[in-house]
Amino acid sequence: MKGTSSDMTLERQCWLAQLAGAPRATLESALEAICEDAPLPAFDWLRAPQTGLAMVRGRIGGTGDPFNLGEATVTRAVLRLKGDSKSDGAGAVGIAYQLGRDKRRAELAALADAMLQSARWRKAVTERLLDPLARTRNAARHERAEQTASTRVDFYTMVRGE
Repeated sequence: MKGTSSDMTLERQCWLAQLAGAPRATLESALEAICEDAPLPAFDWLRAPQTGLAMVRGRIGGTGDPFNLGEATVTRAVLRLKGDSKSDGAGAVGIAYQLGRDKRRAELAALADAMLQSARWRKAVTERLLDPLARTRNAARHERAEQTASTRVDFYTMVRGE
């Protein structure tokens, strides 16, 4: 990763957000495709996937006083890549927080996060996983916008005749 620390932090936040919304099947197929010739990178668990509850907060009117909306089931995982050198990604720590109880999905997202921090894996993970996720998200957003636009009503004032 190049650039300032804040640039790297922002970039990582963006890919973590994409990984949080990625379906399990997409994560599995992309990581398998990346590692066709070799197995997935070895790692040690710093925190094996765990399921718990997180408090969801809301705001009155979106900007007003905060309140506790309710609880959501969340699965988290933290791992560290093994390896002989930094270029292999050795020591990179991957994290994942996923809504729901799918521990494998959290594991795959944490592994993808760690691989994205490695010079060896970064380009492949970006091309095979993040870019398709972004295209899918943008296509869904565009389709939603088109559906919304089709129901749009234009109001206008009629000019009274003389």
